[in-house]
Amino acid sequence: MTDYKFEGWMGLDAESAKGNMVWQEYEPKPWEETDVDIKITNSGICGSDLHTLRSGWGQTPYPCVVGHEIVGVAVRVGSKAEGGIKVGDVVGVGAQSDSCLGRDGPCNECSHDAENYCTKLVNTYASVHRNGGKGYGGYGLYHRCPSHFVIKIPDGLAPEYAAPMLCGGVTVYSPLKHFGAGPGKKIAVAGVGGLGHFAVLFAKALGADEVVGISRKASKRQEALDLGCDDYIATDDDKDWEKHNARRFDLIISTVSSEKMPLNGYINTLGLDGTLVQVGAPEGPVPLRIFSIIPGRRRIAGSGIGSPKEIREMFQLALDKKIKPWVEKRPMKDANQAIVDMEKGKARFRYVLQN
Repeated sequence: MTDYKFEGWMGLDAESAKGNMVWQEYEPKPWEETDVDIKITNSGICGSDLHTLRSGWGQTPYPCVVGHEIVGVAVRVGSKAEGGIKVGDVVGVGAQSDSCLGRDGPCNECSHDAENYCTKLVNTYASVHRNGGKGYGGYGLYHRCPSHFVIKIPDGLAPEYAAPMLCGGVTVYSPLKHFGAGPGKKIAVAGVGGLGHFAVLFAKALGADEVVGISRKASKRQEALDLGCDDYIATDDDKDWEKHNARRFDLIISTVSSEKMPLNGYINTLGLDGTLVQVGAPEGPVPLRIFSIIPGRRRIAGSGIGSPKEIREMFQLALDKKIKPWVEKRPMKDANQAIVDMEKGKARFRYVLQN
C-alpha cells in the first residue's frame, strides 16, 4: 500500500480529444519489485496523445490516461530495480514501458539495445503489462513503470526540456544518428512543429552541413530560421519547389502526419542514395509513386521512438550542446485546454504540463 493515490485526466471515449477528459482515480499496474513509482512534475503533450484519445490509430481501450513524456521524482523503488535509481532521483519515462528483455528466450532486438522494436513492446499507456495490469500515462499525479525504461535525468537538464525529449526528441534523434546525420550531410526536416523542431536542433548539434525546414506555409519561415535552419521551403507558396530543390538532400526526416503530405515531392529532393525517414504516423494511407524511388537509388525508411540507450545518448548531446527546445509550460489542471490548443496548432513547439 502507498500513502498516495494514482489520479489523472481520463479519456472515456473519442470525445475526450476535444477537451473532455475527466479527472479520476485509477488502479495502476500491480506492483513488482522491478518497478519504480514516480511523483510527476512534468508531462509533455505529444501528438500521439491526441491520436490515441480519438482512436485515430485504431480503437483505444478506454478509459485511458495519456502522456508518455513523463518526468518526476522517484518515490518508491523496487528491490530489484535496474539503473541504480534511488528514492529522490529525478527520472523520466518515454513512450515505452516494457519489452520481453529476453525473458522469453533470446530476442534479437532487446539484445542489441533496440528494445523499442521488440515484438512484445508495451506502450506507456493504452497497453497491457506482462502481469496483466493496464498502463496509464503522465497526465496525472503519479506513474508506475518497470525500471528498465525509467531514465535518470542528468544534472543540468531542465525537467521541462527533458520531458518532451523522452518521445518527441528521441523519435527524431534516433533516425538522425542511425542514418548518419553529421558533417558532410545535407538534411531536410519536413514539418517544422513539435517533432520537427527537435529534428532541426539535433541535426545542427550533430554537425550537419545544411539543415533545411520544409513546411506548407511561408509564415513559418522566420521561426524555422530562428531555430537554426539554414534555409526554408514553403511548398504551398512555390509551385516549382520540387524542381528548385531536386536532388538536394542526403536525408529527410518527415514528421508530417497528414495523409495529404506531398510524399513524392519530398522524395524527389533526395540525391543519389538518399533516404527519407518517416516518423510522423498518419491515420490513413499516403500515396506513393514507385518512380519517385527508382531514380537515384533512393530509400524510404521508418523509425519509432528510441531505446533507453539512445535516450541517454540524446540527453548527453543536449547537455553538451546546450540544446534548448521551445516549450511552453501549462498547469496540469489546464490539460483539457492544452490539448485543444495543441490540436489547433498553437504550440510553439511543445506544451509541457506541470504539477
